[in-house]
Amino acid sequence: MDQRNFMYMFYGFSITWAIIAFYVMILAGREKGIQKQLESLKRILEDKK
Repeated sequence: MDQRNFMYMFYGFSITWAIIAFYVMILAGREKGIQKQLESLKRILEDKK
């Protein structure tokens, strides 16, 4: 196999993993926001009791 093919494959895998890592970070940030909203709602419900 040609050396260039390995470089293209390496670049492709690197870009793919970078996109996956970025997506996971976005999901983690959203999960944190949802968790904060849930805690806020729990406090509101406890205050009304």
